[in-house]
Amino acid sequence: MSHPTEPPVPGSGGPTASTARLDLLPLRVEHAEEMAGALSDPALHAFTGGVPDTPRALRARYERLVAGSPDPAVLWRNWVLRERALGCLVGTVQATVSGETAEVAWVVGTPWQGRGYATEAARSLVRHVVRVFPVRTVVAHVHPGHHASAAVAAAAGLTATGELQDGEVRWELTVRR
Repeated sequence: MSHPTEPPVPGSGGPTASTARLDLLPLRVEHAEEMAGALSDPALHAFTGGVPDTPRALRARYERLVAGSPDPAVLWRNWVLRERALGCLVGTVQATVSGETAEVAWVVGTPWQGRGYATEAARSLVRHVVRVFPVRTVVAHVHPGHHASAAVAAAAGLTATGELQDGEVRWELTVRR
């Protein structure tokens, strides 16, 4: 299912966007190997659990994501973040759109953290979701101890609700139409 203002882009993750330093490129299976390296630091899983994916495991995951949600009422949109000056992939952003709600998330590899890339990408993602989809609420879930991610959520216009969901704080932006 695609929204009327967004041309259908089967398996591409939607249109490309750009920020001052980043290109948000629709996720492709071919990104798995480079992204496995970019996201290989176990410290990235300190708040979410698990371990870094191998290139093979990430490729399988990307195959599922690119294929799209099995529920036609739910849209999965995923982008990799390419830092233009460096010419490399540094992270990802994603949105899951269901009805009037979009859930967003971001991750930037450890070597590129602290440079504002997550904030830049999350702001662009939220603007895109609000512009393209008829959502009334944008949601993110952030571990209560992950202060950097909370700062990204705030910078993207979301506000902490104080509500915990699976141990994470629910952040929301109410869209005024």
